[in-house]
Amino acid sequence: MIRFGAEVAAARDAGTPIVALESSVLAQGLPIPANREAERRICAAVRAGGAVPAITAVVRGHPTVGLAGDDLARFLARDGVTKVASRDLAPAMAQGRDGATTVAASLTLAAAAGLEVFATGGIGGVHREPAFDESADLLELARTPVITVCAGAKSILDLPATLERLDTYGVTVLGYRTEEFPGFFTAQTGLRVPARVDSPAAIAAIFRASRALGRRSALLVVQPPPADAALDAALVEHAVAQALHEARTAGVQGAAVTPFLLAAVERATGGRSLTANLALLEANAGLAAAIAVALAETGPSGV
Repeated sequence: MIRFGAEVAAARDAGTPIVALESSVLAQGLPIPANREAERRICAAVRAGGAVPAITAVVRGHPTVGLAGDDLARFLARDGVTKVASRDLAPAMAQGRDGATTVAASLTLAAAAGLEVFATGGIGGVHREPAFDESADLLELARTPVITVCAGAKSILDLPATLERLDTYGVTVLGYRTEEFPGFFTAQTGLRVPARVDSPAAIAAIFRASRALGRRSALLVVQPPPADAALDAALVEHAVAQALHEARTAGVQGAAVTPFLLAAVERATGGRSLTANLALLEANAGLAAAIAVALAETGPSGV
């Protein structure tokens, strides 16, 4: 059922490494025109690393891996594009809608397409308010065997609770050249990761070992945002607290909370959080490409 873009289809035929990417960050997460810059930078980073970028989406009802051309332009312009989590994939398909895929939905499509590596900015997790609000990303990570590269969980979340939930779900978390679980915009959270790795080859080996055991969960690889773009932890915490106050005052709820909070944090940091977001997206895409190349060098998992 998956429709592949021309570049991705050619890569599959040639055995070229492929990195899956989400489309919700482009259609909902980042403002225009920063979303266009993000698309350019993450795709360039993947290609520079020796792999092919594959943006996932639902395009007029078709689950797509390799969003490009006029379809990509429509998503970047946000022309009738809805946000689609994993639970929303089937309705979007049956109703012929355009849907920008979240981390959870992107993982679903990546796995269905046989891809093993996915890059994003920050995963969803346990919200600070209300505490029972948990992102579907967590459950999808627990049941989808795809290496997921990110800068930790979004700073607007309850990071200790999110890391604890990943532990409960049995998701292996690896810190890439760090012992600390990053907080998206910031490298400092005070939270330790269970294990550190220092090379893409080591990540590939751990993933192969996990698959050999028949484990069905993702391998979550976290790396801090680039040092020249990362924000001070105290600044981020102050901005998040202010954003939460604005959300309560405005009565924002449900799926609108995350984009509202991220926009509020951008205002509170004078745009510095947007700069950090673009930088970490690019860095994560580059690391994902290196991992995809390392996996290709070791051959198929055979599971």
